[in-house]
Order: sequence, then C-alpha cells, then structure tokens
Amino acid sequence: MSSDAARDLAAWIPRLVKVWRAQRKAPPPRDGRHQHHGHQHKARRPDPRDAAPSDTLTPHELREVGAGVKQLSHGLTRERELAGAHYMDNPRLLGAYLLFYWPVSYMQSRGALSELGRPRSVLDLGSGPGPLAFAAMDAGATSVIAADRSKPALELAKQLAIEAQESLGTREWSPEKPIPEGKFDLVTMGHVVNELYHGDLALRAQLLEKILARIDKNGTLLVMEPALRDTTRALLKVRDVLVGQGYAVRAPCLFRGNCPALVKETDWCHADRPWKMPPLVEAIASEAGLHKESLKMAYAAFAPKGDAWSTLPEGRHFRIVSEALEGKGRQRFMGCGPEGRVGLAMQTKHETEKNRLFFKAMRGDVIKVDLTEPRGDGLALTDASTVEIVANAGRPFPKLP
Repeated sequence: MSSDAARDLAAWIPRLVKVWRAQRKAPPPRDGRHQHHGHQHKARRPDPRDAAPSDTLTPHELREVGAGVKQLSHGLTRERELAGAHYMDNPRLLGAYLLFYWPVSYMQSRGALSELGRPRSVLDLGSGPGPLAFAAMDAGATSVIAADRSKPALELAKQLAIEAQESLGTREWSPEKPIPEGKFDLVTMGHVVNELYHGDLALRAQLLEKILARIDKNGTLLVMEPALRDTTRALLKVRDVLVGQGYAVRAPCLFRGNCPALVKETDWCHADRPWKMPPLVEAIASEAGLHKESLKMAYAAFAPKGDAWSTLPEGRHFRIVSEALEGKGRQRFMGCGPEGRVGLAMQTKHETEKNRLFFKAMRGDVIKVDLTEPRGDGLALTDASTVEIVANAGRPFPKLP
C-alpha cells in the first residue's frame, strides 16, 4: 500500500476519534429510535479518567469500541444477520464502524483507486460516514457526494468534512430511491451491494446498470465487497451478467468472458494487500479478537456502456490471483489472464536472472511470461523462461503509445 495513502490515513485518525467522542456524548434522539438490546442509548457524563490523546482510546473506550466491532464482525461475516439491517442507525455500532472499519475501508479503496487514475466528480453510494468518499477526495477528486439512507452516518461524514476543512455534499439515498442527479466520472459502492435485495443477483445487476448510465465516458463504477467466499462469488456472478451485456471491466480482470473462478464451487477471487495498521486500529483489532494484518477485499471496476476493455502490451500476461503456493523445491501461483485461469509453477533449480522475478511476485501483480511449457492443467516455467512484472498490485498498466 502506498506511503501517501498511509500518511493520509494517519491524518484522519485524530479526526475520527474527535468526531466519535462528540457523537458518543451527544444526547440520544427524543423518539428513542437508536436503541441497543431494547435499551435507549444514554449519554455518559464526561469522566476525567477518560482524558486521552487525540489518536488513542482510554481502556474504557477501547472495551466499548471493541465490543461493538465484535458484534459488527459477527453480524456481517458469520451469521450475517446485520447484512441489510439499519445498523448504522445504532450509535454504538456506528461509532465502532467509524473507528475500525472506516480506516480499513479507506485503505482498501485507496488501493483500488490507485489502479484507475485520478477521479474528479465522485458519487459514493451507500457511503455510511464516508470512508470511500474521503479516499476519493484524497486521491484528487474535486467534487464528492456521499449518499446513504442513514442520517446519523451522513451527519458523521459532515462532521469529518468540517474537521478536515473539506467540502462534501451529502444526499439521502437507498436503492429504491432515484440515483442523485448528475453525471460522474467515478461512482463507488463499498461493502454495499452484497447487502441488497436479499441476494437477488438480477436485481443487483439492474441497479448497477442504472448507475453505469450516469457515468461519463472513460469513467468507472467501483464495487468493493468483503473477501468472503459467498460475497465474492456473488460479485463475480453479477460481473458476468454485466460482461454478458457488453460492459468492460477496468480492473482487476484480464479475462473477458465469464469469470473462470466460478467454475469450481470452492474457488473465489479476491485481493489481499499488506498494510501497516495504525496503532488505533491495531488496538481495536486486538480487543475484538480480529486479524487485519492485510487488506482483503473483492472488487470490480466497471466501465460504462461503449467503453472498451484495456489493451495489454504484447506478450502473455497473467494477474496473480493466489498467494504463493510453495512446495518442495518449487513455487506455484494461480494466474488469470486473457487465456483464463491457469497454474504457474517453477522449480527453484530453474531460477535465472531472467525469471527470478517469479519468486518475488505477489497476489495482484500482473506478470508477463514467455517460453513456458504445458504441464498438467497449467504452465511450467523453465530456465529458458522470462518473467517481467508489468504492474504491481494496485498500479495501473503502463499506457500504450
């Protein structure tokens, strides 16, 4: 992950803590809508023992946030009883999201956006408190609108914009409502689509088509999802519907047909990028018993109707779509390219100056390989093979002349 993104996130951490503390101590709404386990959320009197630096939490605060994060994690990744629910209207869960999942989503989106070039006008649908909206802003966007059905989440996004001295538009939106007016060169949907329509993939594809109609030529719809098997496969199935209707995928796909990761029920395809957790996120993860040493996500960047697929340089290209599958005396990856999903393997005894980058490749990299041999259901690299890393994970392809 880029040092610029990490530096930008570090500037957001004290803002997140400040806005969370203000929201936490605010009185609950009079109609008592924001409740947890049947009890109305009550403001807590300030306690001198709670005094803490702006980018860390007191032990009491950490326990509170950790419990909320644990509930969110269970409800969104295990039984998934919170998927599609109004959990961001619950102050405790919204606060937990703000301090833990906000930084994670921010960095995930910065990684995906780095493949797409600098955005200008951006609409963030299902924004919550705006991690993708502010990520787009930090990536260079000049006009950003955050749209969500949760008024409390949008209010936190507004407060974050004030703290950052940035201009952010907000709109109330849910899938049954019209898409906010305007044309955009980037629309983002972070961890949203998997919660819609009770799993009806046709309705999800129809919604994405409506959104794509509002994107300018050369623009992009970026959909990010949790890297769970079921949510990832659902995204890939929606991808296939759109590809079948003539839409191109800007990233990460090099294969232009139905996704080969769907052939076997046990397969799925996701990104997994290393990052150094900010101390706040690391402390909350430890308290909640979670592991976020790397950023796992599924994503697809769709082009509007009429835009073509990206053109690769000459040669045989594959995106690495697995971790290194090391065996005795060899290294193996799964690669996915214009010819489909294949295994790529090389024995260490065949390492040379021209192919040793194969042993340095990482999931998400695009590599160019030459002089391979068919072997089983894949390709074997030999001492005659050459390997070039054309694009590192999270980087765009070199522009062709």
